[in-house]
Amino acid sequence: MKCAVKFNIWVVVPVCVLILSVGYVCSCNRFGRPGRPLPAGGEKINVVVITGGHGFEEGPFFTLFEGHDDIEYVRAPQKDHSEIFENVSSWDYDVVVLYNMTQEISPKRQANFVKLLDGGVGLVVLHHSIGAFQGWPEYRRIIGAKFYLNDTVENGVAHKKSAYKHNVEFKVHVEDQEHPITRGMSDFAIRDETYKNSEFEPDNRVLLTTDEPTSDEQICWVRSYGKARVCYIQLGHGPSAYANPSYRRLVGQAVRWCARRLVQ
Repeated sequence: MKCAVKFNIWVVVPVCVLILSVGYVCSCNRFGRPGRPLPAGGEKINVVVITGGHGFEEGPFFTLFEGHDDIEYVRAPQKDHSEIFENVSSWDYDVVVLYNMTQEISPKRQANFVKLLDGGVGLVVLHHSIGAFQGWPEYRRIIGAKFYLNDTVENGVAHKKSAYKHNVEFKVHVEDQEHPITRGMSDFAIRDETYKNSEFEPDNRVLLTTDEPTSDEQICWVRSYGKARVCYIQLGHGPSAYANPSYRRLVGQAVRWCARRLVQ
């Protein structure tokens, strides 16, 4: 009897350890934070806000990420265009927010960026970041569109330079009221910069549209890339947009959805 009990303990204990280990690894991969378990509902969403390559009013802009009980953010201005992606082995952020228009990103940094998305790290892309990384074709597939800074020929297809216009008062229509980001929102007006003649991926799920003639019709959408949830919001040029209650709500909900805190 003693031998039988001893044998069972030596069999059961390693099996239990193995089961717990597998559960821990799965929870890490599910949430997209390498080396960390799936957070409890009360844990804050860790956000890194990447800027650079385009001027903006920092004080008013960063208020978008303040005053939220569930969001904690870090500023990451890029001096070398994309240095944050040089080494992602100790990555500790749930969501990347892009508000940059930097251009250079080495093959190593491209691979590391994609690695984060494949691991489930969420991505929120704001305003002029649609014009970032012009020389990296995969970036368009990641975010769902491209704003052309110059007349460009890609894969034998000619693309005209995209256009923009400052200080436009226009109406925003909530195209998809069923999505968690826009659920409960109503149409609203905003004073902002508009973009025209961007190119879009056909599988975007469009959340917001406008009939403003100086703007493309679709101005906010979501998509998937790897295991990541991705949201692009064309709005967000300056203080008048940052202060808009609907825009502020939109950004906060986008962060939560991309962090998988909102049910699909």
